Amino acid sequence: MALDLTPEQKAVGRTNFAQAAADIERARQAKEPTRRTFLSTAAAAGAVVPLSAAAYFGYDSWKGNKAVKAALIGCGDEGGVLIGDHNPEFLEFVSVCDVRPFNQKRIFTGEPTGPRKGLDKIYGKETAKGIKVYDDYKKLIEEAKSRGVEAVVIATPLHLHEPMAVECMDAGLHVLCEKLMARTISKCKSMIKAAKDNNVLLNIGHQRHYSMLYAHALEIVNSGLIGDIKHIRALWHRNNSWPYDPKSEKEPLATGYELPYYRDGWCKPIYKSDAEALKDPAKVKEYGFKSIEELCRWRLYNRTGGGLMAELGSHQLDASSIFLGKVKPLAVYGYGGKNFYGPGKNDRESDDGVYCTFEFPGKDHPSGKFGGKNPDDVVIVTYSSFNTNSFEDYGECLMGSRGTMVVEKEADVYLYKENEPGKAKSGGKDTTVTVGTTGGKPAMEAASTWGAGGAAISKGVSGPAWDTEVRGYRSEMEHFAYLIKKWDPKKGWAKKDGKYEQEVPRCHGEIAMADAILALTANMSMAAKKRIEFDPAWFDADKPDNPEAIHDPQGKTLS
Repeated sequence: MALDLTPEQKAVGRTNFAQAAADIERARQAKEPTRRTFLSTAAAAGAVVPLSAAAYFGYDSWKGNKAVKAALIGCGDEGGVLIGDHNPEFLEFVSVCDVRPFNQKRIFTGEPTGPRKGLDKIYGKETAKGIKVYDDYKKLIEEAKSRGVEAVVIATPLHLHEPMAVECMDAGLHVLCEKLMARTISKCKSMIKAAKDNNVLLNIGHQRHYSMLYAHALEIVNSGLIGDIKHIRALWHRNNSWPYDPKSEKEPLATGYELPYYRDGWCKPIYKSDAEALKDPAKVKEYGFKSIEELCRWRLYNRTGGGLMAELGSHQLDASSIFLGKVKPLAVYGYGGKNFYGPGKNDRESDDGVYCTFEFPGKDHPSGKFGGKNPDDVVIVTYSSFNTNSFEDYGECLMGSRGTMVVEKEADVYLYKENEPGKAKSGGKDTTVTVGTTGGKPAMEAASTWGAGGAAISKGVSGPAWDTEVRGYRSEMEHFAYLIKKWDPKKGWAKKDGKYEQEVPRCHGEIAMADAILALTANMSMAAKKRIEFDPAWFDADKPDNPEAIHDPQGKTLS
C-alpha cells in the first residue's frame, strides 16, 4: 500500500499509530474512569497495553461454559482457514461436510505452513477420528440434533450460501456463513427472513468487524484525529502470471481435464480422487454444479461466484464502510474486463481486472451520518484489483485533512500527520507524534521524543505472516459461540426503539447485505458500463426491492 515509505518511515508510522491510540485512551479515561477501557492502562509510567479481543467485544465472561458443538459445511480454502483459527474452548466441531474427497482429507491433515492447521493438529488425531464426515449436507442437517450440533459454519461456493443457510436455520440451527453473504440481494433478504422466522442467529464472516487492528484504527478515525476524510484508496492486487508446474502437485491429477496455464488459486487442477468420486454427471448436478470444472473452479463462473468484487473487494468496501460510519453509498461506476486470461490460459467468465469509484455521503451530506445540508459533501472510495502485479498488495489508505492512515494487509497500520503551513517539520512521513487538543478536539502534535508509552497494536515486524491477534477470525467465532449461549429465542430479532432487544453479531445479516449490495452493484455497473445510483430500498431487508431486478444484464445466468 505505502508506495514510497522506507523501513524507517514505516517504523515511525507504526509507532505513531500505537502512540496516538494510547494518548486518546489516556485522555478518555481521565474523563470517564469507569468506562470499559479500549486499552488497559498499566500502573508504571502510564504505559498502555492492548485490551484483549474478548474484553473489548464483551465476551470475556466465557469461562465455565461448555463449547458449542458445531458442524462445518465446505472444507475448501476458506473452511480450512476457519478451522485453523477457531478456539475449541468456544466451538467444538463434531461434523464436517464436503463433496470433494480432496477437501475431506485436507480439513483433517491441514497444510505444513499457513493458517490451515487441520483438525488432526487442533484436536489430536485420536479425537479427530470421532468427527463425522459427510458428502451430503442435507444428511448432516438431518443428523445434527442427534449429534448435539447447535451451530453450522458454511464456507461453500457463493451460490450455495442461501439455500444451505436457510435449510440450516429452518432446522433450528444457528449459522455463521462466510462472505459474500449470497449471490443476489434477494437471497440475502431470504437469509435474513429465515433467521427472524426461526429465531436463530445469523452471522456473516466479514472478519474485519472482529479485528482488534481495525478496532484501534476506527477509534482513531472516530476521534477526528486525521480530520475530514474525503478519499479512501483501497486495493487488492495479485500476480498470477507465473507458469503452472504440474510437478508442484503432491496429489495425483485427473486425466482428461485441461490443466491450468498459470499458477492461480482460482483455477486449480482437477485431482484424481475428486474426478473418480464425481464422475457421474447426475451426482454433480445434484450438488448444484453443471460440471466438475465448475465445482472445483467455481470462482471463474458468474453463476457460482461473484468475481473479484465479491471475493476480494467486499473486504475493502466493508472496511471503508466501517471507517465512514456504515453510511449507505450514493453511486458507483466501474470498469471490469478479462484483459489477461483467455482461451487456453485459465479462461473464465469473471473479470480479471476491476477498477471502481464509489460515492459515499460525507458527514455534512443529507444522507450522511449527521444528516447535514450539503449535497456536495461526498467521499470518494476507489477500489482496484488486478492479477498481473503484486507490488502493492492489499489494504486501505485513508486521506484526511489532518493526517493519513494506511492499513496494510490486515497486519499493520501507519499514521502520519499533515504538514502545517509555515511550520517546519510539523508533519510528514518522518515526523513522530503525540496527541494533544486543538479547540477541545484531539489533534496530532509533532514530537521530538515519544510520549509516555504506546501500545503494541500492529503485527510485530518479525511476527508470523498469519497473526490471530490482529485478524478477526478467531474472535468472530468466539463471539458467535458466546451469543449462542446467551440467545433467547423468545426475543429473537425483535427491536425496541430501533435497537435489537438482545445482543446480536457485529456483522449480522443487514450489515452484511449492505456489503453484498456494494460488491454486486459494482459488478452490474461494470457489465453495463454505466453509473448506478443506489436505492435506499435495496438496503431494507423487509422490502423486496433489489438491484439485480433492474440492472443485472446477466440475470438469466444466476438461476
